[in-house]
Amino acid sequence: QVQLVESGGGLVQAGGSLRLSCAASGRTFSSHAMGWFRQAPGKEREFVAAINWSGAYTYYADSVKGRFTISRDNAKNTVSLQMNSLKPEDTAVYYCAATQRLGVRQDGYDDWGQGTQVTVSS
Repeated sequence: QVQLVESGGGLVQAGGSLRLSCAASGRTFSSHAMGWFRQAPGKEREFVAAINWSGAYTYYADSVKGRFTISRDNAKNTVSLQMNSLKPEDTAVYYCAATQRLGVRQDGYDDWGQGTQVTVSS
């Protein structure tokens, strides 16, 4: 099991940037693939980005491709999401999650953080 704590959310104007971080505890972090998901008010939680255990493979939702970058530092047990050119429709609670098998389906992820709010004003 991996315990996850997100940080870095906040309020930003459209076109701005934010960097989310997820700190993981547990000695098995480096063996897990990691993902970011988000849930906007009144909507289902959706996939944003994922990265394999080594960082060699990444996947993105079409809606964020070219604007968001996922990365990880296994020495520090962290995974980050750099978000640029933010839009009002990116407003959501963002969740970090861990899985034994890289994928885009949230039901494949075993451990979740509590979420961090990102609000993009127009």
